Amino acid sequence: MPTFTVTGDVDPFLHVALRRGEKIYCESDAMVMMETNLDLKGRMTGGIMGSIMRRMANGESFFQQHIEAVRGDGDCLLSPTLPGAMQVVDIGPATYTLNDGAFVAASDGVELKTRTQSLGNALFAQSGGFFVMEATGRGQVVVSGFGSMFQLDVVPGKDVIIDNSHVVCWDSTLRYEISVTTGSTGGGIGGMIGNMINSQTSGEGVVLRFSGTGKIHICSRNRTGFLQWVQKPA
Repeated sequence: MPTFTVTGDVDPFLHVALRRGEKIYCESDAMVMMETNLDLKGRMTGGIMGSIMRRMANGESFFQQHIEAVRGDGDCLLSPTLPGAMQVVDIGPATYTLNDGAFVAASDGVELKTRTQSLGNALFAQSGGFFVMEATGRGQVVVSGFGSMFQLDVVPGKDVIIDNSHVVCWDSTLRYEISVTTGSTGGGIGGMIGNMINSQTSGEGVVLRFSGTGKIHICSRNRTGFLQWVQKPA
């Protein structure tokens, strides 16, 4: 199986070592360097429908880069779109659901599938809407987060609430609910409208409440908030 190694402390590279015949696939602009024993091709992973569904679920590229060690062993360097940490996640004993923009690369035995989520969760989702992307199969997937990353272990009786913009990926066996805020507004306004008003006044956004047993990877920076700050008039 290809060997993924995250190298460097600040804005690291993903170093991938492939033996002859091994393959990986990655986001369309992830490849930085590769040795001449490797071939790179742009493909629609999972066919046309799979690519369309993946695009709808997580805003990922329609075409992905497929890198194969054709003429012998070889190495390549990959990098994510946004600055920040990367994490290598084992797929097989567990499957993982990926948030928008988290995918960097995966070994050939890992499949990115789309699945539907509940109407309530879909209403508050970002680009995914009714669909989310799940990494299944056997191998490894590499995810990235804006800023540094941290792993949380969820156990029964200790639910966690996380801002959606900071969630990178989570164990698919975890139960989750999406809502606008964690509190309620004053003045007798309740329900969805009350939560939306409270979200504006308190500065809270979309949050996810996780329960069950499993791992969650989170990042320190809010991509949406950062882009809004950058685009703010001087």
